Amino acid sequence: MNARSTESAPKTKPATYADAGVDITEGDRTKQRIKMLARKTFNKQVLSEIGGFGGLFALDVAKYPDPVLVSSADGVGTKLKVAFELGIHHTVGCDLVNHCVNDIAVQGATPLFFLDYLATGKLEGGVMEKVVEGLSEACKSAGCALIGGETAQMPGFYKDGEYDLAGTIVGVVNRDKIITGEKIQAGDVLFGLPSNGLHTNGYSLARKLLFEVAKYGPDQYVNELKDKTGAALMRQHRSYLSIVKKLTAANLVSGMAHITGGGITENLPRILPKGLCAQVELNAWEPPPLFQHLQALGQVEQDEMMRTFNMGIGMIVVVPAEMAKKAKAILNRANERHCVIGRIARGERRVNYV
Repeated sequence: MNARSTESAPKTKPATYADAGVDITEGDRTKQRIKMLARKTFNKQVLSEIGGFGGLFALDVAKYPDPVLVSSADGVGTKLKVAFELGIHHTVGCDLVNHCVNDIAVQGATPLFFLDYLATGKLEGGVMEKVVEGLSEACKSAGCALIGGETAQMPGFYKDGEYDLAGTIVGVVNRDKIITGEKIQAGDVLFGLPSNGLHTNGYSLARKLLFEVAKYGPDQYVNELKDKTGAALMRQHRSYLSIVKKLTAANLVSGMAHITGGGITENLPRILPKGLCAQVELNAWEPPPLFQHLQALGQVEQDEMMRTFNMGIGMIVVVPAEMAKKAKAILNRANERHCVIGRIARGERRVNYV
């Protein structure tokens, strides 16, 4: 009769979160570096440190006696795909903040604080730090505190080397200074302020045309673009906060539209009162080479271009006709390039291209 074996089974190694792809230790190291970058944006209104369950911000009620909070959330979209390809991660943080800053600036708001969400499959501390460095730089430039956020490790959800980035901004404006567009009238002048390229919209089509149709490489110099493909696509989404503040301080603005996804076609009508339309003159400005080449590559119809890309106009400011001369003087003193691209007229709430 055989004796029953008394040998014990081999011990297995205790499972850890790192075995599943989440490196808590690396995450903690990265958060410490991020904390230092965020602190550079702090002001006396910030009452908390990075790392708490929530960010604390004291509103200056002396400066804003009748405050209205204005918020917006957005992402960078498929521009991130170009960032992955080129290994450039600093500028997308700036893109995100500036996009959100512009979205609330058009309503007359001053940025107060910003929160980011950064998710990745496997945390690469150096990459994350570069992204937050861009967030911090743009926040500081806007006078906006980066008071918190979330860095999530999600193995299997994102491809190696890829991440997603989104953010939320909160600003403030006194109730009597809110800009909604309700004061826009027929005859008002449309001032177009130039974009710095695609900004953060239209990248799915742009990437298809440049990389699949034309088969350009990201480091390839293209004569029609007067630049390398990747460099042209990675130009930063500019902030209009400084010039917007000058125009609103002079009480010259009836309404403003940040030209993002949907182009002029879909963004300008968002601020038009019922019974008014915008007459936009297509020959008032020349779209930059990037837009012209994209249109040629895909034989894209003009209407499709105008509702997909900003076409070189990143912000539209609506000014009463009698104030146009003063607005032009302020823009000139600020060395802000601009052009009059049309006027407000009576009609169905839409953009008419003439």
